[in-house]
Amino acid sequence: MPFVAIKTMTRPYPLIITNNELLNDWCDILERYDPVAVDTEGDSLHCYFEKLCLIQIGLPEQDVLIDPLEPLDFTRFNAVLAQRRLILHGCDFDLRMLRRGAKFVPGEVLDTYLAARLVGLKEVGLASLVKEFFGIELPKSSQKANWARRPLTPAMVEYAINDTLYLIELAERLSDELRAKGRWEWFEESCRKAVAAAGEDREKDPERIWKIPGSAGLRGRELALLRALWHWRDAEAQKADRPSFQILRNEELIELAKSVDAGSTHLPTGVHGARRKRLAALLEEVLLLPETEWPQRVRLVRDRPTGEEEQRMEQLKNRRDRVAEGLQLDPGVIAPRQALERISREPQAVGSVLMRWQQQLLGL
Repeated sequence: MPFVAIKTMTRPYPLIITNNELLNDWCDILERYDPVAVDTEGDSLHCYFEKLCLIQIGLPEQDVLIDPLEPLDFTRFNAVLAQRRLILHGCDFDLRMLRRGAKFVPGEVLDTYLAARLVGLKEVGLASLVKEFFGIELPKSSQKANWARRPLTPAMVEYAINDTLYLIELAERLSDELRAKGRWEWFEESCRKAVAAAGEDREKDPERIWKIPGSAGLRGRELALLRALWHWRDAEAQKADRPSFQILRNEELIELAKSVDAGSTHLPTGVHGARRKRLAALLEEVLLLPETEWPQRVRLVRDRPTGEEEQRMEQLKNRRDRVAEGLQLDPGVIAPRQALERISREPQAVGSVLMRWQQQLLGL
């Protein structure tokens, strides 16, 4: 068995699914339940090519761990699960992982993170909510564990189970509060928006990805070195299937770009063998680049807002803040500042940046 299962005082051993026969048989049981608590684990802290490493399913009387590292056919599982209401906490990551790793497309989703924000709670992490509603401290020992590891340790299994163990009751309690406050429709629309966003692939700007935090002060050849170092690190991380930070940290890239530009020939002590040779050759090549091929630090110049736009922004912000105070919600829940700035410049864009309930609260 690739797992080590544990037993708690109140619940039986989790069901461990590692083959298609068991998965398809268990789907007969899954069809009896609605809603269903769902969570996932990936291995981004331990590899470059992140994988879906574990699917956790929480039912009222049963905890289920599905091993997607085994050659499983998720066809029936996906069909059944898509017909259930799914309870997740912070659904974006999990839905993206399930889409990539199991080709799953959800139906209705209830996100307890969004529910907690709309209720007006300040601490909305899962551990904080479990402590708030159930008085239980969740262990954090496996938070940075390697979920591609087999067998999973008892502590990892316990951690995985806890991610779904409280979600159904938590969703019920938060749902009651949302309905009592008249915010249930806000919640439904917010969840639909989150599901739609999770179904879209995020595109990275190739001219921005290497401009890492802390590099704003670099200019000229330093930027050329940083750009080359970032792409070298990315290629080395892919080659080794390791996270980029395990090759060199961001701050090390910046310091190396500065030192090489200043004439230093010292390379990081943690870079060895063939990787060190590739780095040395790269730096020699970049130092020969003509100035015309150095990247430029282009500052995005945004048109200065007109007096009318500034006035509209101030009015929108004041209106939002009054609404938020009256509802005892974080102002960002009513409308993020970025959305208000867009509307102040382009009033016609309100429908693309705010949900219907947000527009109604702000009278837009």
